[in-house]
Amino acid sequence: MPDSARPVSHCIMDLAPPDIAWFQEKSDIILVPIGSCEQHGAHLPLGTDTITALEVARRAAEQADVPYTAPFWAGYSPQHMRETESAVGTITLRAETLNAVLYDILRSLIHHGWNKLILVNGHGSNVKVLDPLLRRIKYETGALVALYKPYAERYIGILEGLLDNPPEETPGWHASELETSQVLAHNAALVRMDRAAEDRAQAPEWLPDSMLKSDGAPDVQFEGYQYFSFPMDHGEFSRTGVIGNPLTATAEKGEEALSRFSGHLVRAIDEFRPLKVDVRRRAFEERV
Repeated sequence: MPDSARPVSHCIMDLAPPDIAWFQEKSDIILVPIGSCEQHGAHLPLGTDTITALEVARRAAEQADVPYTAPFWAGYSPQHMRETESAVGTITLRAETLNAVLYDILRSLIHHGWNKLILVNGHGSNVKVLDPLLRRIKYETGALVALYKPYAERYIGILEGLLDNPPEETPGWHASELETSQVLAHNAALVRMDRAAEDRAQAPEWLPDSMLKSDGAPDVQFEGYQYFSFPMDHGEFSRTGVIGNPLTATAEKGEEALSRFSGHLVRAIDEFRPLKVDVRRRAFEERV
């Protein structure tokens, strides 16, 4: 018999308090997708990273039967602003702003009874600034807080054998094969493949010729070693916003990538379920 009390959605924005209680009777886990609003070349939407986070979180939540929040759509993207009046559309939050907003979101969720919070992050640069937030939540409350990173940059990981672009062409980098495929799987109408073109990273003009750069990481190669990193803007090493070859992207690859990521997350959720977490500070008293 169907469960007449079963909520109509796994996203808490769609639910009422009795639905929240229904989920909490079954699990103390909730997913929080976070992304960015930043340029991804001429062929992908600004919400590309948020789409990745939302799709992985939604699929995993439905398979694992746990709830997820609406995606937090702005992230740490100062390197993507480009020149004033350049009309690229990127919206960035300062590190302290991002951490403050996510802190309030996580503390609110803990206040209402969740003990295990998994941030599903679709934007690599968020990782640079989130460690203080994760530690603050851990140290203040005792809640289990984790950051899941379903994307492939230098580390292809679970996507081994799926992508066609060779590693030296950075198949997982910005607006390339993987991200284009995932947005195609999400909503092909958002992808303008007629504008898609290959591009590669290059060293900024201000660096000595002896220093090389081949991808979107802050690291620079000197004498064959990557011991230097610099606070570079995306426009200094990527002319178009694309790093890689998006022309090999397909919706089928995107669907498979999202399936692998979400399946991996579901298996981790199953490992987290039996863990006993002692939340010692639940009330969000500093909420004004």
